[in-house]
Amino acid sequence: MSHQISEAEKLAVSDNYRNWKKWGPYLAERQWGTVREDYSDNGDAWEFINHDKARSNAYRWGEEGIGGFCDSREILCLAPAFWNGKDPILKERLFGLTNNQGNHGEDVKELYFHQVSTPSHSYNKYLYKYPQNEFPYEEIITTNNHRNREETEFELLDTDTFKDNAYFDCYIEYAKGDVDDILMKVTVVNRGKDTASIHVLPHLWFRNFWKHNNRHPRPNMESNTADCIVSKSTRNGDYYLYHNEGTQLFCENETNNERIYNAPNEYEYVKDGINNHVINGEATVNPENYGTKAAIWHQFDLKSGEEKSVKIRLSNTTLASPFTDFDAIFDLRKKECESFYNEIINKDIPKNQQAIAKSAFSGLLWTKQFYYYDVHKWLFGGIDETSTTYRRKDSRNFSWQHLNNRHVISMPDKWEYP
Repeated sequence: MSHQISEAEKLAVSDNYRNWKKWGPYLAERQWGTVREDYSDNGDAWEFINHDKARSNAYRWGEEGIGGFCDSREILCLAPAFWNGKDPILKERLFGLTNNQGNHGEDVKELYFHQVSTPSHSYNKYLYKYPQNEFPYEEIITTNNHRNREETEFELLDTDTFKDNAYFDCYIEYAKGDVDDILMKVTVVNRGKDTASIHVLPHLWFRNFWKHNNRHPRPNMESNTADCIVSKSTRNGDYYLYHNEGTQLFCENETNNERIYNAPNEYEYVKDGINNHVINGEATVNPENYGTKAAIWHQFDLKSGEEKSVKIRLSNTTLASPFTDFDAIFDLRKKECESFYNEIINKDIPKNQQAIAKSAFSGLLWTKQFYYYDVHKWLFGGIDETSTTYRRKDSRNFSWQHLNNRHVISMPDKWEYP
């Protein structure tokens, strides 16, 4: 059982993203369409890996998710995905317009809220609103394409997608039992008037750090038992993902070359394997239950107002009873979070302003991301890569060859990028 630790005590030993800050909401909300993932001949980052290609193209420099958690080096990533049974793809990442599609430039077109966070990220809460009707991807793109700069943007709420409150509130919460003991709870609530189906798929995967660096052997995750997955890497050791019920699915965090580049796949079960299996029933997940990307597949039919929670625990130690103290740890970390904000927020200001201050602080804490970008390697490739493959034909960032970023940074908007 975890014991109470004040936020001040956690922070005192957690400088430079160690100890209690080792894990946090450092997963970007958008990696697709970024300059650092652009290896096109003409420097068109928006088209090289756009939203449609993102589920199939393994990234080099970072990862993305909805309300996700990862370690401060982004070796292991944890985030949920959702499916309403109607969309053509899993909701693994936030959707938005590219610079060319929006009448006011790039813009995220989702409803999500960074609700609560402690500085140590011992407790975090995030809300994503997911429609029960098919997500209007094409309607948003087409309508904004036909508007000029003087016209307003066409937003998700301008569609009929949320008509009659036909949506799910998806609450994503994290609490830490210890430095390397991450508890995740995903609670979905049916806000509509009719019974509706939702699929909840917590994902665990490795950032692909091995493909471009021979110093790091390929990691692996595999089924340990029917309710436990073990991940193994020379970079962070062994971690155990415990879950209640659900079906384990495995594939590789490797590019689907056949879909993206019309070339042979290097691996049989590629990055979009889980998506294709759930959506289309294809045999695209590994029947031997191993890979570098995994998900736990839950399916629920919820009546109006009904809610259901999925519990996940990721720990670097084996746990005989991973869910016995699960709720108690959450209650304890929530209590510590409240104590922290009660201490730092001025009690003389009105209650509603206290709530705004808490939300503002929490929003800043949520919008951190692991940012990795070695400009010289991006321009010319690494030691084991041929310059003819990677040398940039355009001059973008050519004068920034000294710049090598690999750290957690603060972002005012985590869907955007620095």
